Amino acid sequence: MDTAVNQTAKPRFQCIKEHILDGIHRQLYLPGCKIPSELDLARDFAVSRMTVNKALRELSDEGVLLRFAGDGTYVAENKVAAPLLDVNNIRQEIHTRGHHYVADVVSLCALAADQETAQYLEVEPGMDLYYSLIVHREDGLAVQLEERFVHPHWVPDYLAQDFTRETPNSYLRRSASLTEIEHAISAVMPGVREQSLLALNANEPCLLVQRHSHSHKNLVSFTRLWHPGHRYSLHSRVLLDS
Repeated sequence: MDTAVNQTAKPRFQCIKEHILDGIHRQLYLPGCKIPSELDLARDFAVSRMTVNKALRELSDEGVLLRFAGDGTYVAENKVAAPLLDVNNIRQEIHTRGHHYVADVVSLCALAADQETAQYLEVEPGMDLYYSLIVHREDGLAVQLEERFVHPHWVPDYLAQDFTRETPNSYLRRSASLTEIEHAISAVMPGVREQSLLALNANEPCLLVQRHSHSHKNLVSFTRLWHPGHRYSLHSRVLLDS
């Protein structure tokens, strides 16, 4: 291996970092895969294990690698970051990152509100609601499961839409003139259905965003958004008065 040749102008740990990042970029090291050991990297670059450890520690701090004592170092899963307070179009978010977006519409139908859903949408149990269940994918990887209950009075044409071409969020903002959004965010363990649709193991947690969407004083929809915790993060930036 010639990775240690002609790189004396840079600190050795930086050369190791760039080598690993290049391997990830060229998909030699895929998300979830183990990278070479500290001992192997120290031998290949003719450096001490302390130097290798510094490179791996910095990549771990940057969220690129995951290190497990007694096991080894792995490439972290790609983690999508989304604004916490904004209500963005996930299709647009993914396209902005230069990635490919696909929506799998699992269900689009009318159903009777059960006790819990009726309470969330402030309607009588048994009332017909419009329902959609959609998996949003980024470069083929499921990053969000969207379950939405819609009040048919405010959005009568909801079931006629093609949600592979336009997201429900985009359609509702355009057709129902949404004016207010309420969020509640929690960490949950997904059920069997969510595990299957998001391709998760039973012990992998999710970020669950529960959203109420209003048009003026009218409650238009209630939505649950599941995000795999190891693939997705929420962030916020607030400017405070000085």
